[in-house]
Amino acid sequence: MAAVSVAPPASALRLEAAGATDIGTGRKHNEDSILLRPDLQLYLLADGAGGHNAGNVASALATTAVAHYFEERGRVPEGTPDFDAFGLAPEARALARAIQHANREILQISKTSERHQGMGTTVVAALFAAKSGLLHLGHLGDSRCYRLRHGHIEQLTHDHSLLNDVLEMRPDLDDAVLAKLPRHVVTQALGMADAVRPSVRTYDVLPGDRYLLCSDGLTETLEIDEIGEALMLEMSPEEHARLFIAMANERNAGDNIAAVVIDCAPAGDGKAKPRPAVRRRAPRVAAPPAPVIEASNPEIVLMPTDGDPYDAEDPTGNIRFVPAESANPEIRDALTGLVPKHGRAQAEAKKPKG
Repeated sequence: MAAVSVAPPASALRLEAAGATDIGTGRKHNEDSILLRPDLQLYLLADGAGGHNAGNVASALATTAVAHYFEERGRVPEGTPDFDAFGLAPEARALARAIQHANREILQISKTSERHQGMGTTVVAALFAAKSGLLHLGHLGDSRCYRLRHGHIEQLTHDHSLLNDVLEMRPDLDDAVLAKLPRHVVTQALGMADAVRPSVRTYDVLPGDRYLLCSDGLTETLEIDEIGEALMLEMSPEEHARLFIAMANERNAGDNIAAVVIDCAPAGDGKAKPRPAVRRRAPRVAAPPAPVIEASNPEIVLMPTDGDPYDAEDPTGNIRFVPAESANPEIRDALTGLVPKHGRAQAEAKKPKG
């Protein structure tokens, strides 16, 4: 558990943050990492994957590499406009570069260390500009950010998941086909490709806002309304982080759990006070014991692109699974119809006619 607070000179907002990770009830290793850097107004969470104890290396590298990027280059210079001539926030662009820097660092380690080959990690990073009242939010994968504002809970990130990708590309697919797809599998992560495309957005921050960064170990066990009700309790960020870990473990979370809670208040206040604060009892639901997972379920699936080769005999042969041993026949069968049609057309064109 870690707790920090910061009140930058002459800032419009004061931030108070805390975070925690837990192995959960169904894993042998904790591959989640968090980083709290109040001096940079930077808060990160990463959920590693790769098996053989490599996921924790990837997640730790992700958090520290993003922080090191800003340590070495600093924040955007004082006096820089919040938005440039293209309508983009310079600090949001810097956050995207920092995430890409982390990707290169992870790839470098995985290429030079046999035991770390194939490791990857999700990341969600919140970079605050307290003086201008902005939040720059970047992420890859399914680690999420939620915002509680005026009693309303909202998910600010959109999962880079297999299910979401399929729904965007093939919205006409029958529900029976969708039901066969593996759940909670991400299609974008650090360490999986030379180039990554993080989703980065900028939001206004209001006094009283409360933010939650979390891994899927939490969101797989708690519904969004339950998360909102818990965030509305009058607690410190440290108490909230502990509460989320306890709630997930009470549901026998089958994965690692990580949570970072950030409160925002006007500068000069003794404590961040979200509005409104409604005291409710956190939901408690009993669950059967979760089995210890010896071999990871598929956590990352990289689908081929239109330009990749297509083999009619093995249409899923160039799909990449992390961990590699998770590519079982049932999952391959479910993905067979989703390999890009362009590759199939190329294969068909090469077949001898007649």
